Amino acid sequence: MAAIKRRDTGPERAIRSLLHAAGKRYRVDVRLALEGARPRPDIVFSRARVAVFVDGCFWHCCPEHGRQPGVNDGYWGPKLERNVARDRAANEALAAAGWTVIRVWEHEPPDEATQRIIAALDAASPASRGGRTR
Repeated sequence: MAAIKRRDTGPERAIRSLLHAAGKRYRVDVRLALEGARPRPDIVFSRARVAVFVDGCFWHCCPEHGRQPGVNDGYWGPKLERNVARDRAANEALAAAGWTVIRVWEHEPPDEATQRIIAALDAASPASRGGRTR
C-alpha cells in the first residue's frame, strides 16, 4: 500500500490541467480545520468555498465499479467501510461550514467533471451572490 498515491493521481491531474486551462486557480491537498472534522480535499477553491474530491472506485466503493476483494476480507471490508464513513463525515462537516462539496469518481470523464466543477464555482462566485469581485 505504500505505492498507492494519495495525491497527483492520473484522474486528479487531468482535471487540474483542464481547470487550469479554463483559468481557474486552486490549491491542492489542503487540510481544512473544521468543527468536528479535518477533511483534506484533492482540489480546494478557498474563496468560493468549493471542495473537490477525486475518489478511486476501489477505495471509496463506487456503486458501478467498486468491488469487495476476494482475499483478506477481514482487513479490507472494514477498511473500505471506514473510507466511506469518513467521506460522509467530511461531506457533512464541509456542508455545515458552508462549503460546496463535489465528488468525482475516477472513471468519470475529466471534461465532464471539470464542467461540473466550473458550474459549482460559477454558482458560488461572489458576483453571483451580489458581493464584491476582484
